Amino acid sequence: MGVAFLPPLFHRYNQTFFAKAIPYDRLSLSWSRRMRRAAGSYRRRGDLAKITLSLPLLSPLPTSATHSTLVHEMIHAWVDLVLHQRESHGPCFCAKMEDINGQGTGLTISIRHHFPVPHTPASWQARCDNCGATTPYKRRVKGLACRACCGCFNGGRWDQRFLLRFERHPSSVQGEAR
Repeated sequence: MGVAFLPPLFHRYNQTFFAKAIPYDRLSLSWSRRMRRAAGSYRRRGDLAKITLSLPLLSPLPTSATHSTLVHEMIHAWVDLVLHQRESHGPCFCAKMEDINGQGTGLTISIRHHFPVPHTPASWQARCDNCGATTPYKRRVKGLACRACCGCFNGGRWDQRFLLRFERHPSSVQGEAR
């Protein structure tokens, strides 16, 4: 699969489900090698909108998963660019989703996908020296303070006294030793 695969699909579904209403000249289509938690996303900044699909999640699945995800993101584009509504999975989105699902095309559009998402364990653990609480993190974050301690002892405002100390998560250290 590649980016060249998406435009013909987009045009076919734009004609079939949206009466060519989604403006292709205001939209870009792309694949992401980094997106690993969501199958797709729709974003708009100013006049330019973007649909991005996840290569790692969708490439091992049947092509129907790519088609369904693309149409899902196209519904977001239609609601935003054509209906000019600011909603995520609201009534306009759900009505269009039900309409498409009811056409018997073999596509199954849903709000949440059920594709297998590989679990990546946390590499870091943040520890508060004041209260002893620990929280797993995927990466270290500079300047992060304990929310509970800042709330209890400083009226909810950030305080350097409660900076979190990051250390390797115990499970990631064991995994590296193997």
